[in-house]
Amino acid sequence: MRGKIDWIVARTAFPFAITASISSAIVLLNRGVSPEVTAGQMIFAAYVFIAVLERFVPLHPEWSRSHGDLGADLGLGATNAIVVFVARPLLFAAAVDVATWLSAEYGAQIWLNQWSLAIQLVLALLIGELVEYSVHRTMHEVPWLWRIHSPHHSAERLYWLNALRFHPLETLAVGQGKLVPLVMLGADGPVLALVAIFSAVHGVFQHANIPCRLGPLNWVFSMAELHRWHHSPVVAEANRNYGGNLIFWDIVFGTRWLPENREPPVETGIGDLPNFPRSYRSLLGAPFRWRQLVRESGPSPVPDASNE
Repeated sequence: MRGKIDWIVARTAFPFAITASISSAIVLLNRGVSPEVTAGQMIFAAYVFIAVLERFVPLHPEWSRSHGDLGADLGLGATNAIVVFVARPLLFAAAVDVATWLSAEYGAQIWLNQWSLAIQLVLALLIGELVEYSVHRTMHEVPWLWRIHSPHHSAERLYWLNALRFHPLETLAVGQGKLVPLVMLGADGPVLALVAIFSAVHGVFQHANIPCRLGPLNWVFSMAELHRWHHSPVVAEANRNYGGNLIFWDIVFGTRWLPENREPPVETGIGDLPNFPRSYRSLLGAPFRWRQLVRESGPSPVPDASNE
């Protein structure tokens, strides 16, 4: 019986959740519900759904056990929520100024707001993903930026709260940065809400400790089967699959990787820094005390462009 449930969850949970979230959000937005309320409801429902699935259908039982990371992950999640609340209006205000200038310069609004929300979402994801892919890959290849990204990769297991385990500086650069060009082009609130919902639902599934088998859809989404390789402690395996939601730009730039002859490793983390700090405060401070952190956490030097 458990095997049948695993099989069903692996093949249907993500398609069901992403379809239900986006379609329900479009209905609510078309009924006049505010983008903020719509996004909050859909994201909350997705997190509850995944937390329940992990409780009853875990992929790896060892990932279900606490690794001393719960407090840090909750702390980073709360901090990032505050960062988004404070920084997003400021970033968007600047982007709106640019959008106004572009509109005046070209005589019309560039973004195609008259198109259906579903089509606008696809276009927005492709544009936003190019920003996310570029920044994410650069964080792996530029040593001082890797310091900011390293707290996310230091996780010793993958579970639903990993989707919130980012340094606040990374949340600004990636999470909010990918929305700025959309605002500059004239995309309005409903489109941005759909992008936020899609990213949150996809992100929690991407890190979830549940079975996932998407088959051909792994050529569309940067889902868990691909992303688990990105969290491998082996550098050559981790420097792949940078897409946050779509795998499109990884295909274009040759960084998509999904071996057919083996499964992603159960062990995660930073192989060169096996004793990376775990507490909330130490993860916040990691980018600013890197040399000391390296001395305390492992013998290897700061990773360079060839190895992280």
